[in-house]
Amino acid sequence: MISTEALVSALADAAGPVVVDVRWRLGGPPGRQDYEVGHIPGAHYLDLDTDLSAAPGEGGRHPLPAPDDLQRVLRSIGIDQGHPVVVYDGGDGSVAARLWWLLRWAGHREVAVLDGGFAAWVAEGRPVTAEVPPATEGDIVVRPGAMPVVDADEAAALAREGVLLDARAAARYRGETEPVDPRAGHIPGAVNAPSTEHVGADGRWQAPAALAERFQALGVRDGARVGAYCGSGVTASSVVLALEAAGVTTPDEPAELYAGSWSHWCVDPSRPLATGPNP
Repeated sequence: MISTEALVSALADAAGPVVVDVRWRLGGPPGRQDYEVGHIPGAHYLDLDTDLSAAPGEGGRHPLPAPDDLQRVLRSIGIDQGHPVVVYDGGDGSVAARLWWLLRWAGHREVAVLDGGFAAWVAEGRPVTAEVPPATEGDIVVRPGAMPVVDADEAAALAREGVLLDARAAARYRGETEPVDPRAGHIPGAVNAPSTEHVGADGRWQAPAALAERFQALGVRDGARVGAYCGSGVTASSVVLALEAAGVTTPDEPAELYAGSWSHWCVDPSRPLATGPNP
């Protein structure tokens, strides 16, 4: 994570970070509209659906992009190998965490999520602009595999043998509602850990100690396997980030991600599901 104060200081340096706006809403309207109205000066925009995901299909609603496609997108906004990147969204950091995770997956560790996102930036009276920065060509090389990814069978095993955290809202976890996918419920054995609970009432992320306490209460233990999933693999990235921010996992041993998540799991009728409040 990076604070707004620290970002202001970093941007004062000519070699400051590449800033990326990834505002997005489930069901729209497109986040680019918000970006065009106003954004952090110098920020580039990337779209979750078209830039940070492959086309929906057998892999789920937001499959991981092909490495060559991701490299092209990242280079198009001037990201160089080893150069710092700061990502923000319009909410609790869950969408920004997707690009954080993708960069880490690609082998690029110099990336942080803006604590409080665009809302915190605006609330503090910091400058915004509608000016789009000039395009520059970066030289980042995407080397996928630096973050662990599991498939459906491995996610099921993780739920049995370790801790699989479900980042969706409690009502979706319990199967009481399912606004997007064809079946409601959760992966048997998964524990509900809504991504919205990473932040406090002020919209900033909880302190590392508070996050660590929360994950301990959810059954995460030192040395045990832990992974995350959500509706389509996006907000689960923020669980991976929160576990690292809490010191529960490390950059060298991060949590695992079921990238297809519920949108992949539920379309196969042979895969079991559970409903109700218990794993």
